[in-house]
Amino acid sequence: MITALALAAAALATTAPANAAPAAPTAEVTTLADAVGLVQVTEEDRTGYTRSSFKHWNSGENATDGCNTRAEVLIAEAVVAPTVGAGCKLTGGTWTSYYDGQEVTSAGSLDIDHMVPLAEAWDSGASAWTAARREAYANDQGAHVSLVAVTARSNRQKSDQDPADWMPPSPDAECRYVAEWVSTKLRWQLTADDRELEALKVYADGPCEDTIVRYTPAI
Repeated sequence: MITALALAAAALATTAPANAAPAAPTAEVTTLADAVGLVQVTEEDRTGYTRSSFKHWNSGENATDGCNTRAEVLIAEAVVAPTVGAGCKLTGGTWTSYYDGQEVTSAGSLDIDHMVPLAEAWDSGASAWTAARREAYANDQGAHVSLVAVTARSNRQKSDQDPADWMPPSPDAECRYVAEWVSTKLRWQLTADDRELEALKVYADGPCEDTIVRYTPAI
């Protein structure tokens, strides 16, 4: 026999507020070897791409601190904190550009690199996104691997190339770089083309197979 208490509980379970917030995405942790297998493969298409399709830099995570996304990333990644002056002017500070192992003591000598470049993101699925989602991608501080402070030289050498055509000049950076590339692709559900996937597998099936990949799907 179904009791009144059971009926009440069942009714409660089926009448959750329609405006209840969706559950937060679950953080995923896996090895690079397994993570590469989760990346979907499709052909890339750059038709219609312009850098202005991705609005950046916006007011950042803290809209009241007077700093844009670029400055907030620089502050977060400094190994010696800079002084933050009026208008979010940064003076002093020290950074390590992990792509090439260079120590940098001037914020102006650094670029904030999109781990997966904007053009590559467009090719890999972002062309179908809303403008708001592209802006969120271009300013993503929800994952520390999405944006990285590196020397302007290394960032411009990389340009919009994927790991089939460019890898960091420092051999010590390779496993970290591939893991962060794959993490970003999975976080934003971006695809890879055949050449890119084969390049990733060289590392995933070889020297970097046990490298840990952490990602939380973007909302």
